[in-house]
Amino acid sequence: MTANLIKKAAKRHFAREGYDGASLAAIASEVGIKKQSIYSHFSNKDHLFLTITEEIFSDEVNTIKIFFEENSGGSVKSTLYLFLTNYGERYESDEQTNFMLRNAFFPPKHLEDHVMQKLYGYYDQLEALLMEVLQDEKLVVSSTEAAIAFLGLFDAVIIEMLYGGKNRFNRRLEASWNIYWRGITKKAQAPCSEEERLSSQRPVATPFSPSS
Repeated sequence: MTANLIKKAAKRHFAREGYDGASLAAIASEVGIKKQSIYSHFSNKDHLFLTITEEIFSDEVNTIKIFFEENSGGSVKSTLYLFLTNYGERYESDEQTNFMLRNAFFPPKHLEDHVMQKLYGYYDQLEALLMEVLQDEKLVVSSTEAAIAFLGLFDAVIIEMLYGGKNRFNRRLEASWNIYWRGITKKAQAPCSEEERLSSQRPVATPFSPSS
């Protein structure tokens, strides 16, 4: 019971203040215990942080699975777009999402390898889920390529939100989304042949006009 209260309070502090700014004394005070009591459940600050990180990434995978199941009746296009907009809303209102994104993109230096291992594991599972969602869609690329490109778009808009806020997140999403969707669903114009290319470079003769 106490361990869960500690993790709940620590999640808020790590999300708001980052690893370096979060204080075990402040976390203990919020829970109503002495700082030394935290060590009965977690060996140190790193242990507490990594425990929360692992649980949050695991919870996030389950959250995404539920999201795709609940939206399976809608179009793939609207579902993927909603996935991105939901992240923007959750970052502002949900401490767990805030913690995950902030510390995934800006992990404490000495714990970076541990955090990135969890992040890449999460991305691998997200990629697999996206491939399932995309597999029956009429695409001009493979579902693997479409899923990987979506993760690139996801990274771009999340970075914009972390640095620039919600308005810049929305602006980048609106500018990027249609380009992404057209890119995976519409055939690009076939490249012109060498003969066509050379023909397009020849000077065009002006029409002959007989003098009066």
